[in-house]
Amino acid sequence: MAIIKLDHINKNFKIPTEKQDSLRERFINFSFRQNYKRLQALKDINLEVKKGEWLGIIGPNGSGKSTLLKLIAGIYEPDKGQIEINGHLVPFLELGVGFNPELSARDNIFLNGVILGMSRKKISRQFDQIVNFAGIKLFLDQKLKNFSSGMQVRLAFAIAIQSAGDIFLLDEVLAVGDYQFQKKCNQVFKDMKQQGKTAILVSHDLDSIIQYCDKAIWLDHGKIILSGQPETVIKAYTRFV
Repeated sequence: MAIIKLDHINKNFKIPTEKQDSLRERFINFSFRQNYKRLQALKDINLEVKKGEWLGIIGPNGSGKSTLLKLIAGIYEPDKGQIEINGHLVPFLELGVGFNPELSARDNIFLNGVILGMSRKKISRQFDQIVNFAGIKLFLDQKLKNFSSGMQVRLAFAIAIQSAGDIFLLDEVLAVGDYQFQKKCNQVFKDMKQQGKTAILVSHDLDSIIQYCDKAIWLDHGKIILSGQPETVIKAYTRFV
């Protein structure tokens, strides 16, 4: 049984053809009718992911990878087609959504954890593990606005991995953090696979796709160009690019 199923998915965006930057321009051109062009981000996507399977998605920037994940996560609605999810989904997409920059890292751990559906009791139990994973022990009582973007992403990831879930959407997680943080992420991935979790991994790191994924798709201009074994798909992709 497929834990994720996409049936003939299409997604379009309306892109304005003329840009009005200021309020004055908008006032002067009050009667101006904005024109749009249609961008077809995804075209007739059919996809199945089985329970415990890891799917890798590769392709150039702008190929529709993140749009596809946001559709699966329910952030976007498809213009056409059906999406079926049979499990509790945890999206690692907009990490840190719900953070308050005026609060300390300590307070944000509890705030973000509750947003992700964890009880305060569970957050308290996992608190030290979150702090150590993110590597922020010395900065716990600093306001989050004083953290670098990398530190904020590390903290967000450390909180999110404590969420109970069956399906994980991982968008360029390995692109953030230093070597030590990436080693920790790799261990998390290994643990998730051993636990039988299902995941979709989007990454430009082709080695990680080969290492973790059971199958892969090559996405380009919103269409699946090739689907199959990671080594086969990556070999075709690298020959093309």
